[in-house]
Amino acid sequence: MKHLTKCILTLSIITGLWSQDKKIFISADLEGVVGAVTGEQLGPGGFEYNRFREFMTAEVNAAIEAAKSAGATEILVADSHGNGQNLLIEKLPKDVKLIRSWPRPLGMMEGIDSSFDGVIFTGYHASTDNKEGVRAHTFSSARLTSLKVNGEVMTEGSWNAAVAGEFGVPVIMISGDDAAVNEVKSVIGNAEGAIVKESISFHSAKSLHPEAAYDLIAEKTSYAVKNIKKYKPYKIKGPVTVSVSFKHYQPSQIL
Repeated sequence: MKHLTKCILTLSIITGLWSQDKKIFISADLEGVVGAVTGEQLGPGGFEYNRFREFMTAEVNAAIEAAKSAGATEILVADSHGNGQNLLIEKLPKDVKLIRSWPRPLGMMEGIDSSFDGVIFTGYHASTDNKEGVRAHTFSSARLTSLKVNGEVMTEGSWNAAVAGEFGVPVIMISGDDAAVNEVKSVIGNAEGAIVKESISFHSAKSLHPEAAYDLIAEKTSYAVKNIKKYKPYKIKGPVTVSVSFKHYQPSQIL
């Protein structure tokens, strides 16, 4: 009987450990990465782009390593900036999978499903409607001036949080400038925020040192993953009305 009791206790402990396994989805953008302020950091034509691909990758890795240390056992990353080919795949941990390029049905959230326990946003920026964020825009700075759902302004972060919410998955941490973090948190609730720079204007910010940014992202991610049960999915109540404002009238004519 004693041996049976020990076996049951051992099985309970093992089962308990297994139940703590966590699956994390990371959506990575670049405008909100530490130090990024102009187009020179954001695309292949910029003289600092290659350096900032490194910074973007390092921020994602900081989140990955912290999440794994806090109990995450599976991580999927979606490269969600520009052409979707920014993260240096060879510098990611070999057990992490990466979604690259376009088109993809769920956009910046491609790969999310109900099997995930939490979502992390890295390098995020404020919306077009926000007049304080660095490089603030919503999905397309060249085409859109506003995106609203049921009359409420949506950022890329809140839109993507709603996508995750459709699968019952909460956003647990977001990194970016102060405007981006505060804007998303004001909509979705109690996600952790790693502010890696403070916005001064559309093309200016007071930034942390990259290593300090990585440490902050790791700290916030670790806490979020360890306390993942406290976060709730962001869900939009139906019926849903989506309003889009374009910079030019041609797209609206096509629609």
